[in-house]
Amino acid sequence: MDNVDEQHSDSTGRLDGPEIPEGMSADARETWPSSQLISSWLTDSDVDFQLHPGEDLEVDTSSPEAVSRARQFRDVLGRFASGITVVTTMSNGEPIGMTCQSFSSVSLTPPLVLFVPARTSRAWPRIQRAGKFCVNFLADGQSDLSNTMASRGADKFADVAWQPSPVTGSPVFDGTLGYVDCTIHTVHEAGDHYVVIGQVQDLVMGNGEEPLLYFQGKYRTTDG
Repeated sequence: MDNVDEQHSDSTGRLDGPEIPEGMSADARETWPSSQLISSWLTDSDVDFQLHPGEDLEVDTSSPEAVSRARQFRDVLGRFASGITVVTTMSNGEPIGMTCQSFSSVSLTPPLVLFVPARTSRAWPRIQRAGKFCVNFLADGQSDLSNTMASRGADKFADVAWQPSPVTGSPVFDGTLGYVDCTIHTVHEAGDHYVVIGQVQDLVMGNGEEPLLYFQGKYRTTDG
């Protein structure tokens, strides 16, 4: 499919060029979606949202096999329900935030946690330069906050209530389940992501009651 990107597609996303991609039959070509449509399924250039471990991969859309593997990876990993966090910091006096599903505790002694930003994340380089971050655990009813922090808007914090954490000064949101305030301990390269280990400097329980969860591409909670 070397020439897929040079071909055009109709309103259904099918290829309309006369050249059949190498290795693909004419029948298969009639129903195979364009590379642009495939890309729209697998990525979203308008978000900085780490909800799926494979969501920010640069998939070779010229390869049906690569697209199929990426889709299967996302679908299977999407069966694992997890909480939603927003990782924040301050950079040159500006609040920075990114929504992140890939978060975990690591160690009690010393107290360590981790989160996993994609290499394509716009927020991560600024968090790394700051050397500190706060992980906010979102509560049920905070899906709008999750979506806002996942966007790549100019000012995500314009209409969001927050205050600086006592230790690192990173943004802490109202109504969360709690937060952990950290300094960056180590960073490991892991394929198309980074594994960021943070050393916990402070941690506080919030007044949220039920967690905001993510399962099979949708927000959920434990209530009912």
